[in-house]
Amino acid sequence: MEQMGVTGIGAVAVPVTDQDKAVAFYVGVLGMEKRLDVPLERFGARWITVAPPGSGTEVALVPESAAQPAGNEIGVRFSTGDAAALHAALKERGVEVDELLEWEGTPPMFAFRDQDGNGHEIVQYG
Repeated sequence: MEQMGVTGIGAVAVPVTDQDKAVAFYVGVLGMEKRLDVPLERFGARWITVAPPGSGTEVALVPESAAQPAGNEIGVRFSTGDAAALHAALKERGVEVDELLEWEGTPPMFAFRDQDGNGHEIVQYG
């Protein structure tokens, strides 16, 4: 029997100005793996997905458009086991990171921007 309704989150789209530079950032700097890179000849672009190793949810690195420009707050909350260590590592790699927030009753977290200025957050879970 076919299951009806939403069954998960497959991918979250992040608009980028240059897909190759985005892959270099998400794979080379954040440590994700490239899962798919397929030409979309009709649109003159590629369908590219990246994800943290072992993650079921992917990030689709899509070309920006007038309706979805790069350089905005995306709202993606990436997870880590050690926010302080990742914050220091990304800062060392030249990533634009905000202050590490450690509020009572909440997990440690911080905001960062990718190569296009898209805003994301890292939250420590586990």
